[in-house]
Amino acid sequence: MSRRLRAIRGAIQVEGNTARAIEEGARRLAENIARENGLTPDDVVSAFFTATPDLDAQFPAAGARQAGWSGVALLCAQEMAVPGALPRCVRVLVHAYVDEERPVRHVYLEGARVLRPDWARPDGYDAVSDGGQEGL
Repeated sequence: MSRRLRAIRGAIQVEGNTARAIEEGARRLAENIARENGLTPDDVVSAFFTATPDLDAQFPAAGARQAGWSGVALLCAQEMAVPGALPRCVRVLVHAYVDEERPVRHVYLEGARVLRPDWARPDGYDAVSDGGQEGL
């Protein structure tokens, strides 16, 4: 099977501006992206996380490290402060080697589903906490 470098998007709306909430959200996001795309940490080249300006209690990369991405190049930045934008949102752009025949699955969880309803799983679906059941 041939593999190629692909870009995978994702986002999650976290419960609040606490280190625990940000870490947990970023961990869930990383775990879901890995599961949905058949990735191991060795497949992931880099991940660029952003957090909305109302989230400053922790770097989202801390949650990705909890998901096993300790050897991955991780970077965090503050998202643009656009009026009316979704609050408490962590976004990510992941670069990973994916089997060429496998379609990339972008992951939008919790309230962040509204950002890309065309890419989001049905409401309530979480590939990791629901045992990885097949969805869309």
